[in-house]
Amino acid sequence: MKRFLPLGAVLFFVLAFSCPVHAQSARAQLQRFSEGLETLYAKFEQQVISPNGATEDGSSGEVWLSRPRLFRWEYGGDFPELVVADGKNIWIYDEELEQVTVKDQTRAAMDSPLTLLTDPGLLDEQFEVREAGETEEWQLLELRPKNNEADFERILLGLRDDSLQLMVMEDAFGLRTEVTFRMIQRNPVLDSALFTFEPPESADVIGEIQR
Repeated sequence: MKRFLPLGAVLFFVLAFSCPVHAQSARAQLQRFSEGLETLYAKFEQQVISPNGATEDGSSGEVWLSRPRLFRWEYGGDFPELVVADGKNIWIYDEELEQVTVKDQTRAAMDSPLTLLTDPGLLDEQFEVREAGETEEWQLLELRPKNNEADFERILLGLRDDSLQLMVMEDAFGLRTEVTFRMIQRNPVLDSALFTFEPPESADVIGEIQR
């Protein structure tokens, strides 16, 4: 089952570091929600949709985020998976395979949207940002990376009632990942243990751990 790790980073960045604009725009809704945001909790539903419109994968779970570099994504279902960023390492634990992949968080960030976690001034520098109209449910904001080597072609954000409720990531091959968020809590008190990970003794560990 393919997970989309950059989603966590993009989500947290756009929530925490959006810039103020006209009060009725999607970006302004994002700004109002992000003002004073330090921590976040939400449940999510995720679908991966092929270019022909078929659903290739579906999953659900929970996410916890804490400025500036900490996040935890838990995927449930038949293929449980855990992704934890502790500030130094990104841990990806595939429970079914009993396999842990660990990446240097700083190096991983160099070639992905993780870079935006550490610099709140990069939204317009890294993306072409425009209002993308509205549907019956959401006002839409479109982000297109200026870097031609990015893993995705665009991100669509759906906002309603000053809250981010939808994220759509599209790659160059037409594969689309849609994530909807619910039960969103701003600034909950989070246990620091959420952002730590110790590989199980039975698991194979791939990669070099940063101390």
